[in-house]
Amino acid sequence: MEIIYLLFIVLLAAFLGFELIRKVPATLHTPLMSGSNAISGITLVGALAAAGGDHSWLTTVLGTAAVALASINVVGGYLVTDRMLSMFKKKDKK
Repeated sequence: MEIIYLLFIVLLAAFLGFELIRKVPATLHTPLMSGSNAISGITLVGALAAAGGDHSWLTTVLGTAAVALASINVVGGYLVTDRMLSMFKKKDKK
């Protein structure tokens, strides 16, 4: 029965996240991206704790996968944010 509650929370969070992101104006996407990168960093810390906490084979594999995916998310988010911010810089004319 607990798995149903956990699945409900994940589905509710996904729906809420989709609705929030969809209604954000284009001018706020860069600050929102920076905030989501900070949250992904917290997820990375949690994934590290999950990978090293229990010494079961399954938790180690799932924790390692979580670390890899969270790292890709953090690095990709910062690259996208940097690219978006570079679009607003003035270009030097020589």
